[in-house]
Amino acid sequence: MENAVKTIGVLTSGGDAPGMNAAIRAVVRAGVAKGIRVMGIRRGYAGLLNEEIEEMTSRSVSEIIQKGGTILYTARSEEFRSPEGQKLGAEICRKHGIDGLVVIGGDGSYKGAAALAKHGITTVGIPGPIDLDIASTDYTIGFDTAVNTAMEAIDKIRDTSTSHERCSIIEVMGRNAGYIALWCGIANGAEDILLPERYDYNEQAIINHIIEKRKNGKSHHIIINAEGIGHSTSMARRIEAATGIETRASILGYMQRGGRPTCRDRVYASVMGAKAVDILAEGRGSRVVSYRDGVFTDYDIFEAMEMQKDIPEDQYRISKIL
Repeated sequence: MENAVKTIGVLTSGGDAPGMNAAIRAVVRAGVAKGIRVMGIRRGYAGLLNEEIEEMTSRSVSEIIQKGGTILYTARSEEFRSPEGQKLGAEICRKHGIDGLVVIGGDGSYKGAAALAKHGITTVGIPGPIDLDIASTDYTIGFDTAVNTAMEAIDKIRDTSTSHERCSIIEVMGRNAGYIALWCGIANGAEDILLPERYDYNEQAIINHIIEKRKNGKSHHIIINAEGIGHSTSMARRIEAATGIETRASILGYMQRGGRPTCRDRVYASVMGAKAVDILAEGRGSRVVSYRDGVFTDYDIFEAMEMQKDIPEDQYRISKIL
């Protein structure tokens, strides 16, 4: 059956994530396998407006599946946020014969894809933030790698925290979502986990918990603090002043976005990239690829952006027990 699109564009937007290259590779190779021309757009929507566009072949994506980051680079574009910028972006797509566009990124990237869809460009989104904060999917590219990177770092900090009998506050990424913090809190056996979705800012309760644990013979105390709460350094100063226990803050930062993607990130990103091409080849657009309840599926992009997501209550309850 003839493909509904002749040329697909692919771009990465917003924060980079381990596994993005696997998704790019899948889009290119799945497209080429169907006889579809694939154009790589560098530096996200900013690159689209600057016409940083070039054709990609199967050879273009050789030896990239194991690499972190994105070979197409990523950037943010204030110009593209405007109606004029979005209209120009659609015109540039048509100028280069791009009749289908795959956008790999987060909520902001989805908004850009939706804007292009309103201007007549057939778009498909792939969830690309490490934060796991897209409501339409149980999986986002890079989360598995990021949470494993953070977990390994926290294990190392625990070793020195134990040696010095101190309290350690470790801040992990996630923007306003607490999924990385929750998973690390469970995996690393943290004494306290601070999540934007649940934290009541009762710092005295944390102080009391530290003192209680110390009285019961606990020689160290690990607090996982989500980026959405932040202020780890000033929190450490206040806790040390209140408890008399040496307290240090460690902000893991951008190391969580880098590194070789895990097997799961490589495989899931590859399947999502190939599925995005299938959707476009079928003539469907304004969709987002998702992984829900163990199945790769897709949703209307406008419906997906209206969905709400919260920390799984059962996981949070278990984290408190453990």
